[in-house]
Amino acid sequence: MPANVRANSEILKAFPDRTEEEMVRLTGIRERRYATEDESATDLAKIAVHHALEQAGMSVGQIDGVIMATIIPDQPVPSAASSLARELGIPRALAFDINAACSGWLYALEVGRTFIRCGTAKNVVVVTAELLSRITNPECQDTAFLFGDGAGAAILTGGTGGHRLHRMGLSGDAEQFDSIQRLGGGARNPFPDPAGYDLEKFYLQMDGAAVFKHAVIGFSEQIEQTLARENLKPDDIAWIVPHQANERILKAVSKRVGIPYDKFVVTISKYGNTSAASVSMALGWAAEEGIFADGDRIIFCSVGAGLTFAGGLLEW
Repeated sequence: MPANVRANSEILKAFPDRTEEEMVRLTGIRERRYATEDESATDLAKIAVHHALEQAGMSVGQIDGVIMATIIPDQPVPSAASSLARELGIPRALAFDINAACSGWLYALEVGRTFIRCGTAKNVVVVTAELLSRITNPECQDTAFLFGDGAGAAILTGGTGGHRLHRMGLSGDAEQFDSIQRLGGGARNPFPDPAGYDLEKFYLQMDGAAVFKHAVIGFSEQIEQTLARENLKPDDIAWIVPHQANERILKAVSKRVGIPYDKFVVTISKYGNTSAASVSMALGWAAEEGIFADGDRIIFCSVGAGLTFAGGLLEW
């Protein structure tokens, strides 16, 4: 994560009628990290990949695939994964991006897992980096407090040993396409109007009530579907590592699925919502804190813009 900490107190300067206590109650977020102007998504991704390689005891030369999940690459073309492959010194590796919003890293895990199982690649980096500060409207109280920047990565290999990744369940609900979106920056609206009247289209926009409702349902269904797919019960699960959307959402999910909230790995207080990076960052934080034990069953789950849903099991 970037070194630059952005506390609620800084954001609150634009909203004199709101309080720190209110924002923490609504979101669970106290601070987040913002990249500096000279930091790029590729910079953060490269650091995360080197951390993952060190933990895996592997060299970068062993990597033959790079899958990058992000909603805001450094540039639209070529892919952020290609930029990262060049920076890592593996320019011949297969490389491409995935945009499944907050579910992106889990989507990318499933793609990488499938590539290895069918022989397309042997060792795949699945990485995500998000600089959401670049597309967050500092004057919109619905979103200004939510988002932060960060990156995370994992190495997938077909070898024995290590942690075992099971199949991810992937789905969506495109009826909720409008609930989270950034209207500007694509082929339909590539540039802001010179007069600046449509700048809000180039920031993330969110229907908070719709997102809350469908996120609670989506998270819960992904956990329940993973339990059913793996023939497990809630008591068999040691940890839930969810997308860090909103603390109130996660507490509602805990109650709905019957898994205690203290089994949820929650990092939103200090990192905010980092979209596709949040699951990987939460997993990395928990691993470095040493909270996992050998054989722990861990469920990933996420809901993202689109809407996209993803969930699955990892055995530690």
